[in-house]
Amino acid sequence: MTPTPASAAGRAVPWLLLAGVLVAALSLRGPIIAPTPVLRDIGEDLAIGSATVALLTTAPVLMFAVLTPLAALVIRRSGPELALLVSLSGVLVGTVVRALPGFGWMLTGTIVIGAAITIGNVVVPVVIRRDVPPDRVSIVTGAYVATLNAGSLLTSLLTAPLAAVVGWPTALLLWSVLSVAGIVLWGLHLARERRAGIDADERFSGELSPGRGAPGEQSPGKASPEDLDPRTLTGPMPVVSARAASFLRRPVPWLLLATFGAQTFMFYGLTTWLPVLTGDVLGLDRTAAGALASVFQGVAIAGAFLVPLLTRIAPAWVTVVAISGCWLALMIGTLTAPSLLVVWLSLGAIAHAGGFVVVFSLLVQVARSDAEAAGMSALVQGGGYAIGAVAGPLLGGLHEATGAWSAPLGLLVGIAAVYAVLLGAAFLAMRFSRR
Repeated sequence: MTPTPASAAGRAVPWLLLAGVLVAALSLRGPIIAPTPVLRDIGEDLAIGSATVALLTTAPVLMFAVLTPLAALVIRRSGPELALLVSLSGVLVGTVVRALPGFGWMLTGTIVIGAAITIGNVVVPVVIRRDVPPDRVSIVTGAYVATLNAGSLLTSLLTAPLAAVVGWPTALLLWSVLSVAGIVLWGLHLARERRAGIDADERFSGELSPGRGAPGEQSPGKASPEDLDPRTLTGPMPVVSARAASFLRRPVPWLLLATFGAQTFMFYGLTTWLPVLTGDVLGLDRTAAGALASVFQGVAIAGAFLVPLLTRIAPAWVTVVAISGCWLALMIGTLTAPSLLVVWLSLGAIAHAGGFVVVFSLLVQVARSDAEAAGMSALVQGGGYAIGAVAGPLLGGLHEATGAWSAPLGLLVGIAAVYAVLLGAAFLAMRFSRR
C-alpha cells in the first residue's frame, strides 16, 4: 500500500519530530518534581500538613487520570503537533499561576500543569507509533523516557539551591524556561509543516504506514472520526462504544494498566517524599537531600536505554526479573539499610525507567491501529495515574500518623511484590496473544 503524501512527508523528517518530542519531554515531568525538594518549606511557610502539601505532586497525577479522555478529544480536533503545542503552553501558564502567593493559587496552577501534561502524555505514544519504524520503537521510547527523567533530574537537583538564593516561589517559576524552549521549537515545526501544506489532523487520521496494520490484516483507509471519539477512550471507569470493545476484551491492555498503576504508585509516592525522607533518615540538609534524591531521576536516564538493550539480547523473563528485582531492592533496601540509599536509588531508577519503556513498548506493539493506540494509551494512563494519585497523600498520612517512615516503606515493599507478578503476567499475555 502506498502512503498518502502527507504521511510520506511526515515520515521524511523523523529526526526533527524526535527532537521536538525530546525537548517537550523536559516539561512533561520536571514541573511536577520541582516542588519536592522544598515541600517542607512550603508546608511551614503556608502552615499546612504533610498530606495537604503532597497535593502539589498528587494533583497533576490525578489530572492524568481524570482528563485523559479529554486529551484524546484535543488530539482529534487539533492533530498531534498542535496538541503538543497546547500542552506546553498550558504547562507554562500553570507554572506562572503556581508562583502566585497563597496555597490556593499554588494548587490551581498545579492542576493546570497536570491538565496540560495529560495531553502530552497521550499524544507522544501516538506520535511515536505513527512516525517511528517498528524496530526502533523501543529505542525511541527509551530516549523519550530518558529525557523525561532528565527534566526531573534538573528540577530535583537545582530547585533547592535556587530556592536558597531567590526563594522557593521564584525557584519554581524559573523552570518555565523549559516550557518556553519547547513552545519555540514546536511552534517553528508547526509553521514549517503548514508552509509545506501538511495538515496535521489529516496525517493523524489518514492511512496507516506500511506494516502498521495487524498481522495478516489488510491496512484500512482513513480512520473514522468515531475511532478517536473521547467516549470510546477510557479513563478509570470506562464507558465505551462497540467500536472500542475489541481491545478492551483483550487481557494485555488491562494487565498493562495494572502494572503501570503499581509503578506510578511507587514512583510518585517515593518521589514526593524522597527529599524529606533522606533528610529525616540521614540527617541531610535541604540541598544535600535534594541532590541525593536526584539520583533517582539521573540514573533513570541510563536505565531508559539499558532495559531496551536487555530485551534485545536476553529472554523476556530476564527483563521481568531484572525490573522487578530492582524495584524490590529499592524498597527493601531503603527500609532496612538506608545508609546505602544511593545504591538502592540507582537500582530503583533503572526499574522505573525500564518499566515505563516496557509498558509503552508493549502497548505500541499490541495496538492494531493509530486509533487503538490512542485508546489503549488513554486506558493505561488514565487508570494507572488514578492509582498513582493516591500515593503521595497516603504515604504522607502514614508518616504523619506513625511518626516514622517504616510503615510507608513497608507498604511500598508490598506494592513492589504485586508489580513483579503483574509485569510477568503482562509479558505472558503478550506472548500468547501473538500465537
